[in-house]
Amino acid sequence: MTTALITGATAGIGAAFARRLAADGHNLVLVARDEKRLHEQATELHDRHGVEAEVLRADLAEDAGITAVEERLADRKHPVDLLVNNAGFGNKGAFLDVPMADELKMLKVHCEAVLRLTSAAVGVMRERKRGGVVNVASVAAFVPRGTYGASKAWVVQFTQGAARDLAGSGVRLMALCPGFVRTEFHQRAGMGTDNIPGWMWLDADRLVDAALKDLARGKSLSVPDPRYKALTGLTKIVPRGALGRMSSASGRRYGPTR
Repeated sequence: MTTALITGATAGIGAAFARRLAADGHNLVLVARDEKRLHEQATELHDRHGVEAEVLRADLAEDAGITAVEERLADRKHPVDLLVNNAGFGNKGAFLDVPMADELKMLKVHCEAVLRLTSAAVGVMRERKRGGVVNVASVAAFVPRGTYGASKAWVVQFTQGAARDLAGSGVRLMALCPGFVRTEFHQRAGMGTDNIPGWMWLDADRLVDAALKDLARGKSLSVPDPRYKALTGLTKIVPRGALGRMSSASGRRYGPTR
């Protein structure tokens, strides 16, 4: 049986990945900050699907948390076949309204943790000549919109560049770029969602299904919905100045996607 490690596993997209992978028969390593929720989730997935569900409490905003997950990914006796870097969050407020400590925390989780965990996982995967990494970004990566969008743009560029470097190694890397997904994401950030049109919302389980299909096809970038594919396509033809104004307006109105 193969093993998947998922960060931010107890809610939202991470929990959807855990449900789907457990249903497909994969053993799991569940990573999050809330140990109680982790154990509850692990018990439920084990009882329902008969898979092993290991719990690893780690805060990826701290060096100790990143190091703990790196060490698990580097364990050659119990290798991880699929890494899902899903942990992430949004900050409420425009640039200079958000405390610098919170901005730096976002970069730690979205960029440094993704870099270090991907590197730890891929080192072992390349030796075994098989494995996969899904780095969860956002359609916000394609528009100029503050630290959140900038950090997700980094995730996309890093993932696609690393995927090219690893071509032919048996290891696949893919950046996943969802739009608005019905999860706890906005609630945790203190952002209202009543003003977001219904057509913009995605279902987390369907999102994961599309993402895994794209990974199996060898794609390095997944925008798993026709609506958001069309929107990201527009970003390639709209002038950057106009795109920036549109992004700022939508960001104030809707907040970050994911």
